[in-house]
Parts: sequence; C-alpha cells; structure tokens
Amino acid sequence: MNRIYLDNAATTPISAEVIDAMVDVLKINYGNPSSTHSFGQEAKILIENVRRQIADYLHVSPAEITFTSCGTESNNMIIKSCVNHLGIQRIITSPMEHKCVAETVMDMKKRHGVEVVYLRPDHNGDLDWQKLEEVLQSSDKKTLVTLMHANNEIGNLIDLKKVGQICHDHKALFHSDTVQSMAHMNLDLSEIPIDFASCSAHKFHGPKGSGFAFIRKASGLKGIITGGPQERTLRAGTENVAGIVGLGKALEISLKNMEAYSKHMQEIKEYTKNQLLEKIEGVKFNGRSAEADQSLYTVLSVLLPFKDPLIGLKLDMKGIAISQGSACSSGATKPSMVMMVLLEEEEMNTTTPLRVSFSHLTTKEEIDVLISALSEVAAQFSIEKTNIEHR
Repeated sequence: MNRIYLDNAATTPISAEVIDAMVDVLKINYGNPSSTHSFGQEAKILIENVRRQIADYLHVSPAEITFTSCGTESNNMIIKSCVNHLGIQRIITSPMEHKCVAETVMDMKKRHGVEVVYLRPDHNGDLDWQKLEEVLQSSDKKTLVTLMHANNEIGNLIDLKKVGQICHDHKALFHSDTVQSMAHMNLDLSEIPIDFASCSAHKFHGPKGSGFAFIRKASGLKGIITGGPQERTLRAGTENVAGIVGLGKALEISLKNMEAYSKHMQEIKEYTKNQLLEKIEGVKFNGRSAEADQSLYTVLSVLLPFKDPLIGLKLDMKGIAISQGSACSSGATKPSMVMMVLLEEEEMNTTTPLRVSFSHLTTKEEIDVLISALSEVAAQFSIEKTNIEHR
C-alpha cells in the first residue's frame, strides 16, 4: 500500500539536503558555540551565518533574530515577557489562535490578572478591524495585540501591515504567530509595523526542534529561560547548532524555489477543491480556504456533508495521512476551537471538518486517491441515509 501524506500544516518531511547539512555539522562542527577555542568559534560562525540569512529574508537586523526550539516556545517567550517585563495589562486576540497562544494568554490572565479581549470572527473567519480600533481606543491600559498571520486550520490570512499600523497608531504592541506563513511568503518586516513574530523550521521541510523569534530592537523584551548569555541572554542554553543550520538550509531552499513551489501548491489546492465539488455532493469549505487570494496556498479546510468522527482513522487505514484539525488537537474528543467558532450547532452535528494541507511534493495522483477514498465513505453514508428514510 502506497502511503500518502497530506498533513503538511502539522509538519513537513525534512529535505535530503537539509539532512546532509545537519549531518555534516554533527560530524565536524560539534564544538560548543560559547567556547572561545576554534571548535566553538566555528560552530558560532555557523549560527551567525544563519541569523544573517534570516535577517536578510525579513529585512531586519540580525540582532532581532533569537533562535528557539519552535514557534510554541517563541510565542510563549514573547507573550509572557510582554506581561512580566513590559507591563502589558491587556491582550487583544481572537478565539481562533493556535493553542500555544490561546493557552499562554489565558495563563497570563490567571496568573497576572491581565484583561483579555477577544475579536469575534464572522462565519468566514474574518475579523473586524474597525472593532479592533474601537477596542484599542476604549482603554489606556498598555496593550498587546496577538493575531496569527495564517490560520493553521483554515488558512485565512490577515493583512499584517494594516493590523500593524492600527496597533502602532494606538501605541499597542503587535505580535503575530507567523509559523504557517514563514518561508512560504515574502515577508518584509521593515515595512510592517510589527513588534514580534515566530517561526518553526519543520513547517518548511526543516528539522523539528528548531525555530526563531523576531523581536523588534529596543522592545525591552527579556528571556524566560535563564542561566546563560546565549542569544543575548534572551534564550539561555547551548544552541542547537545542527538544528539551526538545518533551519537555514531549509529556508534557503524554500526562498530559492518559492515561486515554483507556491504555483504548484496553488494548482494542487485548486484541483483538490474542484474534484471535491465534482465528486462529493454537498461538500463545503471552511473560512476563506477555498479562495486563493485570501488564504495560504498550503491549506484547504473541507466540510464533508456527513458526520463521521472516525474519518481520519478510516483514511489512515487506506494509507492517507490527513488531519481533522490542528495537530495539537489530535486525539481530542471535541471539535477544535476554530470549528466551534465558525460552525453552527446543526453543522457541528451533521458535518465533518477535514484539513488537507499540501507541500511541493504533493501530486494530483495522490489527490485522486484521496478523492476516491472520500467518495467511498460519502457513498456509504448516502446508502445508510436512504435506508433510514425508507424504514
């Protein structure tokens, strides 16, 4: 049985070139980057080269890039330090954020009494920017706005520049979880009034356990992991040199091929959408995921016209890896918060959400196998529905 991987929003297969680059580091550049001898300094140079590479991509200073283990750590560090060290008293966010943001925000509310204000999305997952302005104007409390760039379940994009300008105009700090969009889109942070952003290498064919935080210079942010001078004291602990080099190599490959990769994935996404509409009567799409100009090309959020909580398992048994929500919600007995926000109660009880997420490795032939498998499941539910109606 051929195995098909369609869960790239959860993680991507690591590139062979990335593995080779990391193996070389593990074999040759094993020195501690904090050591002053040549072994350590060779490792340190590798780290700084990647830092400059990232800074060039984002059009920022290398000093504004802090290496972490992943986007979750980056988001935790940013939000917690904003409260603990920058005096943030109010956080404006949405109920559709990734758990690492949502739960950290709630932790700050419980531990420090931070006021939390939620911007409620409409049925398409869109947020009201006029409402954001009204909320910002309603209080003099020092405020952090945290809104993800590309939603990890439905792919909806927000206009970072517009939101950043609103925050800047009202003297609020702006943080965005950019894990899904980093290395998939051109991001010029010199033109976007954003204070903080995050990245995980494994979302663009790099290694797990390697990421970074963008922290605007002179923000005053401090680290939450202490015990050493690494990363300008923002993130103590010996750096993951091989992981950082792997991140840099994955970024290099992604940027070099961004136009070709994005075109391929957009075509695959459009093909998947059209095949679903043709083969499964009543299928719908969540949020803006089916609209090319308003969503990330890696994600298509599908709403199947029948209730089947075991759909993920059924597809897995056919060799198809896919997600019913974000990877961090896998195994949960209740729907994701995003689906609970977007869907009416009747829809929740009669439909099944499914996230199909693509990479440049995804083929139309693999999509055909997925469509065939879903058609079989849909046909079975149609037969059962007909039998019930004729009893």
